[in-house]
Amino acid sequence: MRTHQHVLNWLEHQLSSGGLVLGDRLPPERTLAERLGVSRTSVREAVRILEVMGVVRVGVGSGPDAGAVAISDPTMALGMALRLHVATSHLPVADIVQTRVLLESWAASRASADAQALEEAEELLQRMDEVSDATEFLDLDIRFHLALSEAAGNVVVSAMLGSLREAVKDYGGRLTSNLPDWGSTVQRLRAEHRAILTAVRNDDGPAAADLVTTHIEGFYQEAGVAG
Repeated sequence: MRTHQHVLNWLEHQLSSGGLVLGDRLPPERTLAERLGVSRTSVREAVRILEVMGVVRVGVGSGPDAGAVAISDPTMALGMALRLHVATSHLPVADIVQTRVLLESWAASRASADAQALEEAEELLQRMDEVSDATEFLDLDIRFHLALSEAAGNVVVSAMLGSLREAVKDYGGRLTSNLPDWGSTVQRLRAEHRAILTAVRNDDGPAAADLVTTHIEGFYQEAGVAG
C-alpha cells in the first residue's frame, strides 16, 4: 500500500466513526505525519487527492483559514472524472444524455414535496424569461434542472445529476451553434420548463417524468445528437 493511502484510510475512519465531522480542521501536516508514521510528503499528497475529491478544502497561509477542513462536495469530483472521460470519448455524450433522462425523469416524478426547491425553480424560470443570451440561459437551465432533482430528496441522485451536467456543460453550450434558430428554441425551452414545473406542482409525477424526457431528448435531437 502506498503511504499516502494510510492518510486516506485514516480520514475515512475518522469521518465514519464521528472522530471528524464536516467543518472540522484536520491536524497539522507535521502532527498527522507523526501520528500515522508517514512522511509529510505523503500527507501532502493525500490532502491534494482529498481536495480534488471534494472531501477537504485547503486554505493557504498561516491565518485562521489555513489548513485542511473536512467538507462534502461529491459533485466536484464526479464531475471532473466524467468530464475527462467524455474528453477521451470513452463515455459517449449520447449515453450521458440517456442517463440524464433516466435520473431526471425519476426525480421529476418525486419532486412535488419540497416547496423551497420548487420556489427556487420558479425564480429561475422567471430569470430565464428575461435573458436570451445562450450561455446565460443555459447556466440558468442547469440550475433549474438541479433544483428539481434536489426537490426529489435523494442526495445521491442530486450529486450524480450535478456531475453529469458539469461533464457536458461546455459541450451543451457548443451545441447551440447547431440549432437552426436559437430564438425559437429558447421560446420552446421556456414553455417546456413551465409545463414541467406545473406538472410537479400538481403532483402529477408521470406527466412530469414524460415532459422531462421529451424536453431533454428534444434539445439534443434538434442539435443533431442522437439520444
